[in-house]
Amino acid sequence: MPRKLIIDCDPGIDDAVALAMALFDPRLEVVAVTAVAGNVPAERATLNVQAIIEQLDPPRYPRVGAATASDQAPSVNARHIHGDDGLGNAGLQVSQLARQHPSEKLICDEVRAAPGEVTILCLGPLTNIARALSRDPAIAAQMGRLIIMGGAVNCIGNITPSAEFNIFCDPQSAREVFRSPTSKTLVPLDVTGQATFSLGLLEQLPSEFTRAGKLLRKVVPFLFRAYRRELGLESIHIHDAVALVAALHPELFGTHDLAGDVETSGELTTGVTVFDRRESARPRGNIEVALEVDAAAAADCIVRGLADAGKQS
Repeated sequence: MPRKLIIDCDPGIDDAVALAMALFDPRLEVVAVTAVAGNVPAERATLNVQAIIEQLDPPRYPRVGAATASDQAPSVNARHIHGDDGLGNAGLQVSQLARQHPSEKLICDEVRAAPGEVTILCLGPLTNIARALSRDPAIAAQMGRLIIMGGAVNCIGNITPSAEFNIFCDPQSAREVFRSPTSKTLVPLDVTGQATFSLGLLEQLPSEFTRAGKLLRKVVPFLFRAYRRELGLESIHIHDAVALVAALHPELFGTHDLAGDVETSGELTTGVTVFDRRESARPRGNIEVALEVDAAAAADCIVRGLADAGKQS
């Protein structure tokens, strides 16, 4: 029986890759894709979710949740990496939905409809998850598991010297989720950064005559150009796709239960994920953290997942 999944994301080219994999995976029933502000502002994130789903035209259409801006989020984005529209300036057309449901309400509705059965894959800032928990605190015990792409165990960031982008965008929400009584797995930069993709990936993308291939061949080349221009790198990371692999193939990851929290203030430390590894740490193990990964196997899972998406589209 397929595993029920909500994907909470801020597309983002790596989000688009993860969605292409997930929406065609027979092991998953993606019941909803909820947008959150992060790589792009809230309205653009919602449009991007709609555009990706419409371009892919998957066998089962998920419900779509609309993003609203966080009052506490810093005014940052990742357009220098993902393009002005978040999807490599591909200019994807999208029809405006007549009625939009707020992401946090949709999360609550889907979790309530199948208590204990819904995994939530968090690929952006944790704004929507914190709002859902505030809206309906009882759903904390009904969420199957949160799988969170974010943070850095060794405090080497990618938006500041010490903070990872998703956590930095809304550190207060991240702290609330870290401290919540939910089952959660963190997939940090230390792990997602180990899987790298060279230019050869472009030849391994699905054919342009498939829906998945047509979309991916529009957006992924931009990521290579941005990494070279902005970061001086010839290879790319697809962080969100690695987090999806963690949901599908947990056996490829070595995890440890750690006491984790998020710094919400500080000129140099806002958004830092802090893990108390002292013997006397209290509480002990409030979050499962991936610390190791079979990077080659994870990368292979991504390539094969995209190939399968091409075959089905």
